[in-house]
Amino acid sequence: MQKSKHRHSKVMPMTTTPSGTLLNRELGMLEFNSRVLAQAADPSVPLLERLRFVCIVSSNLDEFFEIRMAGLKEQMRDNPSGLTQDGLSVQQAYQLATQRTQRLVAAQYAMLQDVILPLLEREGVFFHLTGSWNEAQRKWAREFFVRELGPVLTPIALDPAHPFPRVLNKSLNFVVELSGKDAFGREAELAIVQAPRALPRVVQMPEELSGYPYGFVLLSSFMQSFVHELFPAITVDGCYQFRVTRNSDLFVSEDDITDLREALQGELPSRHYGDAVRLEVSAETPPALTRRLLNEIGLGEQDLYRVSGPVNLVRLMPIPDMVDRPALKYPPHVPMAVKAFAGGQPMFDVIRQRDVLLHHPYESFNSVLDLLQLAANDPDVVAIKQTVYRTGNDSAVMDALMTAVRNGKDVTVVVELLARFDEETNINWAERLESAGAHVVYGVVGHKCHAKMLLIVRRESAAPKNRQTRLRRYVHLGTGNYHPRTARLYTDFGLLTANEEVCEDVHHVFQLLTGTAGSIKLHHLWQSPFTMQSNLVENIRAEARNARAGKPARIIAKMNALLEPSVIDELYNASRAGVKIDLIVRGVCALRPGVPGMSENITVRSIVGRFLEHHRVNYFLAGGSELLYLSSADWMDRNLFRRVEVAFPILDKTLKARVIRESLLVHLDDNASAWVMQPDGTYLQQANGDKDRRVSQIELLAMFT
Repeated sequence: MQKSKHRHSKVMPMTTTPSGTLLNRELGMLEFNSRVLAQAADPSVPLLERLRFVCIVSSNLDEFFEIRMAGLKEQMRDNPSGLTQDGLSVQQAYQLATQRTQRLVAAQYAMLQDVILPLLEREGVFFHLTGSWNEAQRKWAREFFVRELGPVLTPIALDPAHPFPRVLNKSLNFVVELSGKDAFGREAELAIVQAPRALPRVVQMPEELSGYPYGFVLLSSFMQSFVHELFPAITVDGCYQFRVTRNSDLFVSEDDITDLREALQGELPSRHYGDAVRLEVSAETPPALTRRLLNEIGLGEQDLYRVSGPVNLVRLMPIPDMVDRPALKYPPHVPMAVKAFAGGQPMFDVIRQRDVLLHHPYESFNSVLDLLQLAANDPDVVAIKQTVYRTGNDSAVMDALMTAVRNGKDVTVVVELLARFDEETNINWAERLESAGAHVVYGVVGHKCHAKMLLIVRRESAAPKNRQTRLRRYVHLGTGNYHPRTARLYTDFGLLTANEEVCEDVHHVFQLLTGTAGSIKLHHLWQSPFTMQSNLVENIRAEARNARAGKPARIIAKMNALLEPSVIDELYNASRAGVKIDLIVRGVCALRPGVPGMSENITVRSIVGRFLEHHRVNYFLAGGSELLYLSSADWMDRNLFRRVEVAFPILDKTLKARVIRESLLVHLDDNASAWVMQPDGTYLQQANGDKDRRVSQIELLAMFT
């Protein structure tokens, strides 16, 4: 492969262990968000999509603080002498992550204010800030405030009878400076106004008043202009936005659990009021007020983020959908119908004859829904078993399972209650499924069920013209969730098969999840926490042995994250043996590529584009036999040792070639949207130079049209 030219991204060098073998996880996550923000800076990306990427960075940072930064704070409190995986003290790691985040947030808001918003204004999309209103606009805005906002706002004065309220996680709040005396003769100084989540954060102004086809007013602008309406006969001296981010990781003691769902329901409310980890304030907030806010919520100056604009950019995410300007968005993509089912032959017949590969979002997820709905209504189907990790609030998948119950099928659903930030949704689905009559289980306490499996058992004729019947299994295995909406946004593979050995393996995994059984040797599947890591290690070592023997050796792997130290060590050893290793890691990667004597044969690249790269693919040359496994698991400690995951082989040669071409080679040939990792953990965006520009996702879209 020819060497490609690169252009430097504006990133901060990452810090490694003294021995230099691992990179810092938190800094790696921030590096990924820098690559996402770079999409907003790319003129080739449609303008409204650039705004969306700015918002995605905010959403990612929210979770980063709720989980990762909160975790570092806990470690600093509970084990201040502890070290992170890369050898830094937790204090050093927190300080470096804070510095990097401050720079990332500053760049994000500069991109919004200095680039995106001026370009949007030229296209007729304008945000009316308080100081820009004319008389007619102000009249409309006041009427809206009085009619729609004021009645649901509750100002809380701060005095001995009204202590500082414990504000909800990530809620929008306003601190209001006051002067004068109230009706009781008390001096008015400060008040807090919390904006209920039901209130719109962005309101469209009528075009005839705006002067723009799409004029918008932020909730903060309404508040700053009319908050005095909430304090009659009191002078308002200032009104400033702020937002508190809290620790949102849930803790459920495995030792004390008797009912996981009940325990989790008791824990969920605490998510809104966990320990504070970040304070965001608008840039114009006076220093004295920010110090007061920090003191009240128990944070220090390093936890303060001053922003030039709305404190929650995620609330701007609906704007692209509110603006009817197709030229400013990605061209519409309609997923292609799966060719294997285009001939009208019954789905079960097709799957029984040959395996079917599904590549989302390029191919439609409807094939999975169609199969499940067919099974729910087919009188010959006797049982359905499925894992559920994320499905969404409205789910055709869950509706089909409940239909199957009503039609007399034996339905078993393994619902993962601890799917982060989907816990409440999954509890609700579990209750509805149980009410419908399904068997609902929650897997194995201490091991999240992240595997994506659907098993259908059908009674069929044993042979043509034979009255005897037999039970036949059909299976869907996937790298992504059973979530129709994300299936249009995430790249994932699914496999539909009636292979008896694969189906038997899936049956045994369900046995482990729903009942109790000893260790069972599976025919084909690798399963965490039992065999996934050991199989990965053995196949990496096999490539190293081939390389040392002078035979061809190659590893290509695609995943979301690479952090597990033992697998990284094996990759280093394989590189030293001469194995060529190409890793496509979308997010955080703790491995250092390109280090002489350690990893000079390893390349790491990240693809960031229109779709979220989500499939996990493991390829080993295996002496020419080409071993290929798809999986729900990243190469992380949690996925390999603390979750129930499966990796499944692609046995059909034609489908194997498709996966290699569509998920590996096309990304290795990408010379425009790929970011290549450097030994210090920074990334350089690959530039095509004089070559033809190749963008993997665009090529894949062309393949499936």
